[in-house]
Formats: sequence, structure tokens, C-alpha cells
Amino acid sequence: MKKLVILLIIIAVAVYAGSPYYSAYQLKNAYDDKDGATIAAAIDYEQVRPSVQNQLTSQFATTMTKYPLISELGGEPLTEAANGFIAQAVEGAITPQNIEKVINTQGQANTATKELAAAWAIASDQVDLKNLIQSLIIQRGDVDAVVKSQMQQVMKKQAAELEQHVAQGNDSEKPTLSYCGINCFSISGQVKGYPLTIEMQREGLINWKIIDIVLP
Repeated sequence: MKKLVILLIIIAVAVYAGSPYYSAYQLKNAYDDKDGATIAAAIDYEQVRPSVQNQLTSQFATTMTKYPLISELGGEPLTEAANGFIAQAVEGAITPQNIEKVINTQGQANTATKELAAAWAIASDQVDLKNLIQSLIIQRGDVDAVVKSQMQQVMKKQAAELEQHVAQGNDSEKPTLSYCGINCFSISGQVKGYPLTIEMQREGLINWKIIDIVLP
């Protein structure tokens, strides 16, 4: 009887400790099978959306410190316009419907995904800032007009890059899996050529939800 109890304890511990690895295995299979519904259902959107938005707005704030002239010309209206676009892009792209669509098509760019890519490009210093300065001068401080114009240009560029990554970018065959705490587990790898880290959180004893996506 004592041996049976010990065996049951060992099995329970193994299931408890191994549950995130099994969840990661299920997510990998769903991705390979283009099963967007399974991956979409594994995401806690109330945690992922604000995290992604905060990452982008923080990156944009850091980028702006490198260009004091743009900050002087655009000022607070430029920051508000850029952050507003970021918020809109995140809200439109990180939804169950869009995540499912992206996985089902293996990353094929749609409008919501292009907008999120454009938001990432702006935040990460990937835009033509010389052109931005010239536009601010020409438009005489009409920040909304400048931002909208830049968004269209950046979206076209990012759409082309996304399509290239989808066609040529590689996926990690063996992502890095590791605990980051008792109830925290991370998956790091490459998706279509982009480095990506996903953080999961335990729900109950053996269930896990994606609560964060670290952008490249």
C-alpha cells in the first residue's frame, strides 16, 4: 500500500511538472497543422494585449529620445498620435479571430497584421525619420496628417517584408522550453525568421495559458 501511495505521488508530481511541456507540444502541433483555433483559445487576451501595447509604446519612447529634432517639431501630439495608432493596431490584431486567421494561413499578411507590423516598425526605429522631419515641416505641424501618411508608407514596406519572411523565414525545429517560476513557463524560438518568446502561466494544476508575447 505504501509503495502504491509513493508511486501515485511520483506520477502526480511528474504530471504537474511535465504539464507545460505537453502544452508546448500541443501548441507546436497546432501550429504545424495550421490549427489556428487551438492556439487562439490558448491565449489570455486581457494580459497579452496590454503587454504588447506597453512594449511598443516603451520602444517608441526610447526611439524618440534618439531624435530630439523630431520630438521638438512633433512634441506631445506626435507621441499621442503614434501611441494611438499602436493601441488601435494591437486591438485589431490580437483577437481570437485574427490569431486564428494568421495561424491558418501561416502568417499571410492581412490588414490587422500589417497595422501591427507598422506599429512595431515605428516603435523600433524602422521608419524613414528624415522623411518624417520633412513632412512635419511641410505640413507645418499637422501631426495627424504626417502620421497617417507615414503609416501608409510603413504598412506597404512591412507588408512586403512580412511576405518575404513568410516565404523564406524558418521556424525553429526545437524551441527552447524552460520554467521561469513554479507557475511560469517560457517558449523561445524563431517563427518565420522572427525571434519570439511566449510566456505561459499555470491555470489550476495542469492547464496553461499564454499570457505574454515578447516582440523581437
